[in-house]
Amino acid sequence: MVNTKILIGSPINQEPDILKEFLLSLANLKTDTMEIHYLFIDDNQNEESSRLLRHFAKWKKDVAILSAKEDSIYIRTDFTHFWNDALIWKVARFKDMLIEQAKFEEFDYLFLIDSDLLLHPNTLHTLISTKKEIVSEVFWTAWQEGTIPYPQVWLTDEYTHWRQADEGAITDEEKAVQTEAFIQQLQTPGVYEVGGLGACTLISRKALLAGIHFSKIKNLSFWGEDRHFCVRAVALGLDLHVDTHLPAYHIYRSSDLTGIPAFKEKCQYAYSELPIYPEKADSHQIRLSMIVKNEEGRYLQTMLKKVKPFIDEAVIIDDASTDQTISIFLQELKGMPIKLVKNASSQFANEVELRKQQWLEATNGFLGWVLNLDADEWFEESFIDYIDDFVKQDTIDLYCFRLYDMWDEDHYREDEYWQAHFLYRPFLARVRSTFQPVWKETPQHCGRFPENIFQLTHSLSTIRVKHLGWAKEKDRLEKYERYKLLDPNSLYGNEKQYESILDKNPRLKQW
Repeated sequence: MVNTKILIGSPINQEPDILKEFLLSLANLKTDTMEIHYLFIDDNQNEESSRLLRHFAKWKKDVAILSAKEDSIYIRTDFTHFWNDALIWKVARFKDMLIEQAKFEEFDYLFLIDSDLLLHPNTLHTLISTKKEIVSEVFWTAWQEGTIPYPQVWLTDEYTHWRQADEGAITDEEKAVQTEAFIQQLQTPGVYEVGGLGACTLISRKALLAGIHFSKIKNLSFWGEDRHFCVRAVALGLDLHVDTHLPAYHIYRSSDLTGIPAFKEKCQYAYSELPIYPEKADSHQIRLSMIVKNEEGRYLQTMLKKVKPFIDEAVIIDDASTDQTISIFLQELKGMPIKLVKNASSQFANEVELRKQQWLEATNGFLGWVLNLDADEWFEESFIDYIDDFVKQDTIDLYCFRLYDMWDEDHYREDEYWQAHFLYRPFLARVRSTFQPVWKETPQHCGRFPENIFQLTHSLSTIRVKHLGWAKEKDRLEKYERYKLLDPNSLYGNEKQYESILDKNPRLKQW
């Protein structure tokens, strides 16, 4: 029997005490007959919350963490929660990323859930059994302290619990009657059609492929990304439903924490604690640093499979990709944090600025090791036998390796103009707070590290780096054309080397 494949996705900006309970709730879901994967967008301001996500990733394995910490601050008090437009549409972007990843990895369902909810263990089974394209599990919240709880679903408009009469306005009395009837209905176990929903929603692949998403509908003034999602879904012919058999528990304010033990006892949770795993010392952490653009269908998946065993996290500069490059990162680097920086337009025409951006993002607030690789480069397999020794010693801050320009999978080029492998190039550097980078200020061929990187105490390694960027004729032609466009007068590179790219019978050596 083929298991139902489900992506559980959540943008997370949460206090540790609440987040811990949320993660335990996910761990307690009954998922027999299911293949569960997780994608968390880490927007936490609290490092302890980020640490909890890392521990959960080690526990559950199929967990991708996209680090997306920004300057916007979500203000949360025991009275209410405060949102502004920037926060709303930031979360909308996050949710749309979850949708795109669910489509890319061909999940049967995407389960979108807010990080302040606790679930009954049978929630996923129950929602799937409804056979609805979009269905939420109900939960109840007193939106202001001391008021009666209301559901997170509604019938019309932004949050209306009555239906407007076809012939025009209805009286306040009729509104109250309809509202009470709707509330009573949701307190009876069942599955009901609604006009709006959110926060705890199972979305089928059919709905994902139909084109649902959370971005703003420009001629709609409704406030909140869930409203725009729901209007778009219905316009696409997708009905919205709520299940009320297994209401979730909403930790809306700190006082709601007191109700957790009773909810967990009622649900008979199997796990009571989140496992805590040992973590590397900060100074031994290895951060993969990459600049990528449109790497789908090339070497990226192979490269990430090879590098994943010895890195702890990744910082990616996406230089305006138009393909599924980022989805590949999220698929291949499950279990570790990924920080993504997206450039709206490509900066490669002025490479030095792009490399400065890469260095700044990779080193900011980090005191471990930066491993700088391109998407078509990887070390030979012996690298993994030495990497721990490299990063745990205290005297060397920079490791250099020889790069081999491969002309096919098994041969590298060696002649008058192709001698990169005779030199040792920096790839792995320890971040020192005292180091002040100085760059080779050229728009092309400026180097992946600062020009003064060799001020760091460095060592040469005999481990080789395989560079597949020249291995296909199509790629060679594209590079040739790019160099001729960006450096037409060969100011930054060697004209004869540029022309040699087109050689029909280059001198090749066995790898």
